[in-house]
Amino acid sequence: MSLAVLYSRALSGMDAPLVTVEVHIANGLPSFTIVGLAETEVKESKDRVRAALQNAQFKIPAQRITINLAPADLPKESGRFDLPIALGILAASGQIPTDKLDQYEWAGELALTGILRPIRGALAMTYGASRSGRSFVLPQQNATEAALVKEAVVYPAQSLLQICAHLTEREPLQRFITPTEGYTQIAPSNYPDLEDVKGQTHAKRALEIAASGGHSLLMIGPPGTGKSMLAMRFPGILPSVTEQEALESAAIQSLSSGSFKIANWKHRPFRSPHHTASGVALVGGGSNPRPGEISLAMNGVLFLDELPEFDRKVLEVLREPLESGHITISRAARQAEFPAKFQLIAAMNPCSCGYLGHPNGKCHCTPDQISRYRTRISGPLLDRIDIQIEVPAVPQEELMRQNLTGEKSSVIRQRVEKSHQRQLNRQSKTNGRLSVKEIDQFCALDTTSENLLKNAIHRLNLSARAYHRILKVARTIADLSDIEKINNQHIAEAIQYRRLDKN
Repeated sequence: MSLAVLYSRALSGMDAPLVTVEVHIANGLPSFTIVGLAETEVKESKDRVRAALQNAQFKIPAQRITINLAPADLPKESGRFDLPIALGILAASGQIPTDKLDQYEWAGELALTGILRPIRGALAMTYGASRSGRSFVLPQQNATEAALVKEAVVYPAQSLLQICAHLTEREPLQRFITPTEGYTQIAPSNYPDLEDVKGQTHAKRALEIAASGGHSLLMIGPPGTGKSMLAMRFPGILPSVTEQEALESAAIQSLSSGSFKIANWKHRPFRSPHHTASGVALVGGGSNPRPGEISLAMNGVLFLDELPEFDRKVLEVLREPLESGHITISRAARQAEFPAKFQLIAAMNPCSCGYLGHPNGKCHCTPDQISRYRTRISGPLLDRIDIQIEVPAVPQEELMRQNLTGEKSSVIRQRVEKSHQRQLNRQSKTNGRLSVKEIDQFCALDTTSENLLKNAIHRLNLSARAYHRILKVARTIADLSDIEKINNQHIAEAIQYRRLDKN
């Protein structure tokens, strides 16, 4: 036989479109050609495949070998096509049987010795294979990740020789099944505990509201007041991760260069990029678009410390995903869309020196300097941050008290879980994700509350977006109090969390 057909998968954003690997061996001068919009990594596979076949003691036909990766208009990248190309050559040259090839999909990078190396995007590829009804053969290192797709049939292998032994039925591969139940939700006690933070009762209350309703939050305060400590303890009070959320987060991480680690199963991601991060690093991109920090924080937390130090153009790209929950990356030849449902937790100093309002009186910034510093963050971006609070310096006496402890994260988390479930039962989503129409439906006000909010809008000159944010935060405050109707106390507290609207 001079023709063999196998199946594999490419990556396009979150999708893994099917790729048909056609191998044709014809008479003529020896050559090895790969066609089908293959990028450099794929074109280099002919050298890896040639060496792997030789070292595995197979014969390489001294004929014209043509590899077609279809569809031709879909870009192909990475070394994942090494395995199907090698198997196609063996099948087309009659060195392995062909009757079972169409029952499987194949992916794996070959070492020169024929050993299989792990690939990126195994989770998305496995999901695609399971929907097509075919089993998936991939490197051993990717097996645990791939088996998270419950309906998938996964066969891990360590080498090309092992796969050939399976196809010849000398030594069949064993289907891989992992007990994902063993990777349960991380215990809150494994996170840093909020009781470690002395004082800052107001900030802890804001964190509880943010965790309960899925709200974004900005903390403003001098250095050393505990902003980073509070942010790092925030994941410990978030509600439990559902199976679907865990799978979404794992799929995104599987596409990144760091790949997915099974130890992170059902852990909410916590991403904290440095303020020198570029726009591409934050939102994703590249010639073959990959997810950025906002997507890697899917169903978790994106913490931006020293917010004004980020490039303004970089921060502006956050506006769309904060509203829509996804990001679309467009290139001349292709477009990729990644989910970006994250909670933004940000921190900043009140001025360029950091000590505005601090009791030590160190700040000598002029009003113009303070204004220039704060305008590094645009009004439209601030409008999209639900909760904005001050984190003042903790009094020295309070800081030095040895027996001063606050509530444990586990206690706060119980209230958050209860409020979170109340929101899901009522509207199937958190309050932070409510649309304008849903706000009108679920955040109705009585006359007293409505008058209070009207006065706040007039006095603070609030935008329509800020108005809706206040309503959503008030709805969460009411849910934490287990109260069905929003009252004026809830509205008054929500208004207090619009710190920058008062300047």
